[in-house]
Amino acid sequence: MLKGLGGLGDMAKMMKAAQEMQTKMAQLQEDMHNQMVTGESGAGLVKATCSCKGELKSLDIDPSIFNSDDKEVVEDLILAAIKDAQQKASDKAQEEMGKLTEGMGLPKDMKLPF
Repeated sequence: MLKGLGGLGDMAKMMKAAQEMQTKMAQLQEDMHNQMVTGESGAGLVKATCSCKGELKSLDIDPSIFNSDDKEVVEDLILAAIKDAQQKASDKAQEEMGKLTEGMGLPKDMKLPF
């Protein structure tokens, strides 16, 4: 198509690829808001659910752990569940980003703003 224009044909091809990647990145970011992961602690006594963007969406606490003597233990379990969910969210986001970059012919471990 732009064969007679030297390197401009390659430039047009690169621009088109960049636009496609931008569209896919926007879709992936939207998907990350909708995908959920659940972290847990205390053998499932405390469960925290986050979006893959790391936003805490819900917290589920088994009522059996509510004993005023164990307040610090409960607080630790809650923090551990939230951290577990956030780590899973981060891992899932990196996995999805890896799929996107690999599909575009880029290195799988390439870090893009996300």
